[in-house]
Amino acid sequence: MNRRKQDILAWESRWSVRVGLITVLGVLAVIAALFLFSPVHGEHSSELLLSAHEHSSTVILASVIQAIGFLLLTAPLYFLFRAALARSDRMRRQFVGVILVGPLFFAISAVCTGIALNEAADEFAKGEAKPTITMEKAHEECVKEEEDKGAKAFGEKYDSGASPLKDCETQERENDAADNARGDSTFTAPATGFELAGRIGLAFALGYSCLWAMRVGLLTRFWGSLGIAVGVAALLLIPQFTMIFFIYFALLLIGKLPRGRPPAWAAGEAVPWPTPGERMAKELEPKDGGPEPGEGGDTPGAGSAGELPEGIEAPEPETAPEPDGDGSPGTSPGGPSRKKRKRRS
Repeated sequence: MNRRKQDILAWESRWSVRVGLITVLGVLAVIAALFLFSPVHGEHSSELLLSAHEHSSTVILASVIQAIGFLLLTAPLYFLFRAALARSDRMRRQFVGVILVGPLFFAISAVCTGIALNEAADEFAKGEAKPTITMEKAHEECVKEEEDKGAKAFGEKYDSGASPLKDCETQERENDAADNARGDSTFTAPATGFELAGRIGLAFALGYSCLWAMRVGLLTRFWGSLGIAVGVAALLLIPQFTMIFFIYFALLLIGKLPRGRPPAWAAGEAVPWPTPGERMAKELEPKDGGPEPGEGGDTPGAGSAGELPEGIEAPEPETAPEPDGDGSPGTSPGGPSRKKRKRRS
């Protein structure tokens, strides 16, 4: 084994378990943040801000834990990128910066989101947030909603005011004030910008690293494709879908997969997965090591022309009856003798 492979395997052996444990902590932190956020809920913007105001300390705690979780996930992304880079000369080393900034942007966005939510909740709870929608516009919206849902369903939804229509108008103005409070918060714009950048960065990091890791044999085709898919999900849906891949990768690094690691990890070099055509050709190869069909003009298991298999003797040739003196064949042994016809003079 050359020195380069030894260095690759030594570095991966030294950091594999550590990065696996860091990945587990990162996944647990992101999932824990979701549970901490669960008490903060609301069907409308106004209800959400009032709930956030009641759990303001929980909002900050959940935001910080989520930020720590995403920061920890930079370790497995860098480890996978470096392992694939060590086994391929076609990867671009310059992309390592993009690999690292994705989770970093998500961490910044998480903190900014928590601060912005608390700031908007305080402003709304104190009555400082003002609606911009007029009473006439709110009335039009409520009348349209009543026509769409029907009087019965509309009355069941808005049943806390003097009348369903008045209750709807009040709620429309409160929701508008809550939306204005969130939009006017100092940290809302940075939170939105960093979240978008984090989505793009994380999607690229997973897509690029998993693609090359699959090509050099570090990831199976299934998990490589799944890593790319959850990266796209992080861009279009929610980033928490990526935890599925990170859980698998943590088990791989720690060495707890039932089938073990792919061969490329132990080889220190690329061990590409065989294509379907190569697998089929391998299955068609003779397994007993005998001659290939057509070699020497013979089929496998058969001898040369005119030869019998070993251990079988050729049968004795049948003895033909000896001819008589006149050239006619004689009688068979033990049979009746033929009388000679006398020649007449």
